[in-house]
Amino acid sequence: MLMSIINTFTEEAFKGNPAAVCYLNEEKDPKWMQAVAKEINVPTTAFIRSLNNEYSLRWFTPTTEIPICGHGTLASSFFLWEKGFVDKEKSITFHTKSGVLKAQSIDDWVQLQFPAILEEKVVVPDLLIKALGVEPVYVGKNKLDYLVEVESEDIVRNLKPNIDLITQLPVRGVIVTSQSSTNELDFISRFFSPAQGIIEDYVNGSSHCCLGPYWKNKLHKTDFIAYQASERGGIIKVRVLDENVLLCGKSITIFDGQLTV
Repeated sequence: MLMSIINTFTEEAFKGNPAAVCYLNEEKDPKWMQAVAKEINVPTTAFIRSLNNEYSLRWFTPTTEIPICGHGTLASSFFLWEKGFVDKEKSITFHTKSGVLKAQSIDDWVQLQFPAILEEKVVVPDLLIKALGVEPVYVGKNKLDYLVEVESEDIVRNLKPNIDLITQLPVRGVIVTSQSSTNELDFISRFFSPAQGIIEDYVNGSSHCCLGPYWKNKLHKTDFIAYQASERGGIIKVRVLDENVLLCGKSITIFDGQLTV
């Protein structure tokens, strides 16, 4: 079985968010896929399998299967085009646990179409405030995560949350964001998801399905350049449509090999 490790939402090796992609020749048991993901031990391992000119796609962290993964989908799309399984002029359709996802190759960018994930304002839990150690401008919640806007980019970049307390929150993760202080970017964010076995995700695509609509309402625009300010960092182009969000990112392959078991 072919396998690659791909850095996503970046043009630089060892930046962005790494994902492993395994191309399956036959259906595999989820326990086997979980064991492979644990062995490879990158934030996400994606398993793709041909399905009548389309593809099935599943994502596993080292500890659990997850229902949606932006950077794992980006890596899988990049893999299929780079390895010649799909012509770059053609789009890719993935069948996932979160429904049908589509990808296109546009110049050197991979464009993903994901469903928008809308948040609603909520009463701020005391545990969340204690976990972050900062006073929020706004707190919302969607079906997966808390979204927390803070006052400045410096607060986002210097945040040192209490991960043990975040683990106690009944959500997939916590998105922390602010408007950017530079003209080159519209907003920045960080994403903490210990519930998925990821203390801080390097660059998270699905969180931008919430961030895009949120900043659309605040900044009254639909197209954004976003930066996820993790240790490795990464750039995401975001376009908000009526019910969907387009996420664009670049990728680079850093390892190609064969899975022999």
